[in-house]
Amino acid sequence: MATNHTPASPDALLRIVEQVKEYYVEPLSSSQRGRPRTFSGRAFLLLAVVGVVLRTFKPQELCTLLTKDGRLRERLGFSRVPHRRTVERRLNATLPEAEAQVAVLGQQVLEEVTPGPDEPQASAIDGRMYQAQGPLWHKRDREQARIPARLRNVDIESAWSKSGYRGWVQGYRLILQGLVFPAPVPLFARWCPNSVGESTVLAEALVADQFPVTELLLGDSTFGGADLVALYAQQGGWLLTPQQVPSSPDSWPQDLYAYRRETIELLFQRIIQACDLKACPTKGLARTGTFVIASVWLYQVLFLNNHRQHRPLAHIKEMIDEGRWRIAA
Repeated sequence: MATNHTPASPDALLRIVEQVKEYYVEPLSSSQRGRPRTFSGRAFLLLAVVGVVLRTFKPQELCTLLTKDGRLRERLGFSRVPHRRTVERRLNATLPEAEAQVAVLGQQVLEEVTPGPDEPQASAIDGRMYQAQGPLWHKRDREQARIPARLRNVDIESAWSKSGYRGWVQGYRLILQGLVFPAPVPLFARWCPNSVGESTVLAEALVADQFPVTELLLGDSTFGGADLVALYAQQGGWLLTPQQVPSSPDSWPQDLYAYRRETIELLFQRIIQACDLKACPTKGLARTGTFVIASVWLYQVLFLNNHRQHRPLAHIKEMIDEGRWRIAA
């Protein structure tokens, strides 16, 4: 009886996992007290990426997936199926590593995806609020730390904030920096409470030397404070906001600033549409942030891989959809 056969081709989800693994950078080793980890940080970050692709965010559902799919479990780096509580705990602790991977890959994007000869090295920054799961918990009850008797399933870590475009939103905030030329792609991402100001996040990242400084940074009036503009200038860049733009409509700073809306707002929409993450997929600051930042990292990886393979840069949603349906390669 013949025993030779051709193994089944890996599906699109496994192909995405392998691509993302290639771009993962091991963090600097730091001595930790206590028992060594059974599972690596990379395994749980990859699991978060799989959750984004499959739109599966509950720890129990992820454990069931690892139990039923041995090939996927092996590719992710799990020697066995972790307990549900372990998945919960480790996903809650993965947010800082996810943000670090975005920052590292952002530097790689700056080195490889260069602007044209007549274009400056420019980036844009903005924030977007994500609506929390569950019912609205109003300010008066929050101040008293009181959840009304009929209010169920409240995300108690969420907070209220207001924007001129969306009004009041209960949830969290994503701060995103994206490249302007030649195409929008994430360079930096931070997930924070809704109550934290966007300019505060940028200032803290600059002081900690965690923000990729470009020759030009475009931001809205939120980032136009004199101290922040001066701080960015000390780092060797020019922060251009409405406060620095002349009122004359035909000035060249006006033309340059117009690229902000055409790039960073477009980038938010592309990431949201590609990963279908318009609101918080779960509860809690850390776990929700892990999935949202994982979606940003996934978009980065597929963009840069398309760039290296000379494929259409915006061909990302189609690849994620193929991974979701696990189409054969």
